[in-house]
Amino acid sequence: MKKIFILTGEPSGDKLASSVISKLKILNNDIQYLCVGGKHLNSLGIKSIYELKEITYIAFTDVLLNIFKIRKKINQTVEKILEFKPDILFSVDSPDFTLRVAERVKKINPNIKTIHFIAPKVWAWREGRVKKMKKYLDHILLLFKFEKKYFDKENLLNTFVGHPLLDEEIKDNVKLDNIINDKKKYISLFAGSRESEIKIHAPILFEFINRFNSKESNFNFIFHSIDKYKDYLKNLLMKQNIHNAEVISDDKIKNAILKKSSFAVVKSGTVSLEVSKLNIPSIIIYRMNFINYFLAKLFLKIKFANMLNIINDKEIIPELIQNDCNSNEIFKSVYYLLKKPELIEKQLFEVKAAISDLKSSSSSSEEASKILLSNLT
Repeated sequence: MKKIFILTGEPSGDKLASSVISKLKILNNDIQYLCVGGKHLNSLGIKSIYELKEITYIAFTDVLLNIFKIRKKINQTVEKILEFKPDILFSVDSPDFTLRVAERVKKINPNIKTIHFIAPKVWAWREGRVKKMKKYLDHILLLFKFEKKYFDKENLLNTFVGHPLLDEEIKDNVKLDNIINDKKKYISLFAGSRESEIKIHAPILFEFINRFNSKESNFNFIFHSIDKYKDYLKNLLMKQNIHNAEVISDDKIKNAILKKSSFAVVKSGTVSLEVSKLNIPSIIIYRMNFINYFLAKLFLKIKFANMLNIINDKEIIPELIQNDCNSNEIFKSVYYLLKKPELIEKQLFEVKAAISDLKSSSSSSEEASKILLSNLT
């Protein structure tokens, strides 16, 4: 029986990997799997060698503070992969962790094929990494067409597959009668998927709600959380004198509620693409500690945080980053756009055009699964 080891480093990678493996299981159900993953891969019956949270660190300082733990986990992961003897090591995102593992595995056992999904952002910083990657990666799968030139230049086999989030079908049969009030309008809020992000963004968003409530009385606010931090975010919210906000984490109703929203305030990251896909007007926010921000400004070569803005080299979706990420600026941006429907219409038109360019000829999950299957024969 053929074997695949799936290596992820955070919840978003776990979700992306599961979409590919779901398709692969349809093409060939006679493959043995083992992984470093979370609830999405676990739901496919794939065992993880340890919990994903043990290796999820957000930024430069988090990594530095946990460097010895990370090294230990890398050693443990390499050991387990070599014991499993997979035909393919399928790594997904989180390059500072997954590619370190892939490099060591390839060095010890060159017969294991290494395929990486979601290319590191070499266009943003450290472009020279591609030369090194070529030594231990057999194939790299790209989310965006513009990335291809960076890997072609070094003759690293690559394929544009598109973004898996654009493959997901949106189900409209979710009943929201007990959750939302049709007489109210809704604003969806995304504070982050990590505790460190929530600690920074939640207080800012609470202040934003209070500012908004002082001007408007017909809006409710929905915080979209992951299960792990739902109670944590709820406890933070309960300490505030806010009566028109709640927290949800059920994936089955998140999209349904988002589709009912008039607007979304979104933490920069993959989730912003999910919001854009549903044609919801939004702004992007992000704030980090000073050291992380200083290092990001020092090393990053990009003007924008949001991927649609980066691809189009202009601000399609407004961004409020670092010092601009405060309750007053968020309120002014949201309130202004809600009062200017022509600007919202313009944003949605440009977003729709940008998203259409992110799709492959078939679904990205199918494209990626076919590449995995072809490497098993």
